Amino acid sequence: MDWVSLSLLCAFSLASADAATKAWLQGFSARELVVVRFGVVGLLMTPLLVGMPPVLDLPAAFWAWIAVLIPLEIAAMLLYMAAIRDHPLSLTLPYLAFTPVFVIAVAWVLLGEEVSPLGAAGVGLVVAGAWLINSRHAERGDWRSWTRPFAAIVEEPGSRMMLAVAAIYAVTATLGKGAMRHMDPKFFGAFYFALLGAAVCLLFVLPRPRLLLKLARRPGPVLLVGVLMSLMVYTHFLAVQQVEVAYMIAVKRTSLLFGILYGVLVFRETGLSTRLPGGLLMLAGVALIAR
Repeated sequence: MDWVSLSLLCAFSLASADAATKAWLQGFSARELVVVRFGVVGLLMTPLLVGMPPVLDLPAAFWAWIAVLIPLEIAAMLLYMAAIRDHPLSLTLPYLAFTPVFVIAVAWVLLGEEVSPLGAAGVGLVVAGAWLINSRHAERGDWRSWTRPFAAIVEEPGSRMMLAVAAIYAVTATLGKGAMRHMDPKFFGAFYFALLGAAVCLLFVLPRPRLLLKLARRPGPVLLVGVLMSLMVYTHFLAVQQVEVAYMIAVKRTSLLFGILYGVLVFRETGLSTRLPGGLLMLAGVALIAR
């Protein structure tokens, strides 16, 4: 399968996992959902570690990257789960498009990378899309009200939470490059999620083992979300091996559009006339930034 098909499957799997979480795991806390998204996925992906070289041979630099990445990843997922569980998908998922916008700033600070003219245009499209999604707050004929949609982003709890997720993902995406230099990409995804799964079990399951009983009461939805997330991780790293990461991420961000459509078609969320065009603008901005 070519990298475009893999990336689209990755995007659809991610959006489907989000929709399944919102639909069938509504009564779960953010911590319990993190156990599903990391713990169950780590367990399901363990067979992919067969044949991996001994981890004791990995340099100290690798473990330093991992030590920073894991707590950031868990914090981002806690916010992510709370946002999609309690707030409309069409007002939360589109703000993941800000990840490459934040990456520009993070990469400039940490790596000294500068923004190209296309990248600057992409930032403008992402901002325009964010304005359009919240344009209901602007009043016709009153130019002073044009700033209200941006204020609404801060006022919308789900949007604010997903902006924080996007910012954290910008940091982990940049730092993740360092860790992947020391391990074969075909093993990195499974190994990383196995570590994440072990970490969340130590943090959330070990102090409260009865949490597993709650997960066991919903085996079908829990397993479905786990399988969808595992498919997302697996296709992500298969696609990354075939093409530059920037291009793969740009296609993967079609998950924003899948998420908006899930919100409208499955959860009967309103406002498709502004949210879908806004999501398309943000996606176009991501594509420009990635070029």
